[in-house]
Amino acid sequence: MDRVAAVPLAELLDERRYLLDVACWMLGGAGAAERVVDETYRRWYGLPDAARGRIEVPRSWLARTAGGICLGRLTGPGPLDDAHVIAGSADRLRNAEHPAATLLVDHARHGVRPQPPRPVTASRHDVLARAVREACAAQDAGLLVSLLAPDATALFDGGGKVRALARPVHGRRQVAASLLTLLALHPRTTLTAHSVNGRTGLVARYDHQVAAVISLTLTGRRITCVSIVLNPDKLRPWNRPPGCPGRPEGPSARSDGRL
Repeated sequence: MDRVAAVPLAELLDERRYLLDVACWMLGGAGAAERVVDETYRRWYGLPDAARGRIEVPRSWLARTAGGICLGRLTGPGPLDDAHVIAGSADRLRNAEHPAATLLVDHARHGVRPQPPRPVTASRHDVLARAVREACAAQDAGLLVSLLAPDATALFDGGGKVRALARPVHGRRQVAASLLTLLALHPRTTLTAHSVNGRTGLVARYDHQVAAVISLTLTGRRITCVSIVLNPDKLRPWNRPPGCPGRPEGPSARSDGRL
């Protein structure tokens, strides 16, 4: 696991809100600010991995980049992207958004046919999902590892709009570590069990705003895949529409739990 890229949920949310504050203050509109922040993260993911790793304070780099984009908007028209940045970003996001296909290719290369998953009852799924919640809430690495299959995978869908892990994480200990880092204890963060796509999953809120929706795939008695949605666009139905700084936000009355 890339430990540098694993970031607590509170830090991710505060960072994006800060960038929106800066862009909204400079440009005077929430829509324009959202576009600037999205472009800022596209430039972040467009950097080579080694270059990102050398940035000691990512928030400062992101703030300077967002400010530069805003100044470009204010002083006149101009291209927002370098061609090589767009190409690099597209490649990385394409890899991140199709992890299942990558796993199937790996199976084929090694001559291993994926076995069809054994059916898991809804009650068993519910028990394991709530055990994951307890382990994460208590930051109990041992318990969380025991709930995961040895070859478990975690998929982080940030949509290129938050500084989340861009690649799948493999292995029960690596998956547990990434989850515990993301869901690090914070007085303004809550984690609850909730129906997600028809089965019990987890919903993480920060300041009462849904910040992550987590679904679990089970095979037998262990969790084989953890899918974490952090993309603000996909989480928008779970929250009130965002606005300029100072506008209150909170979870909407969403009953079906579908993404």
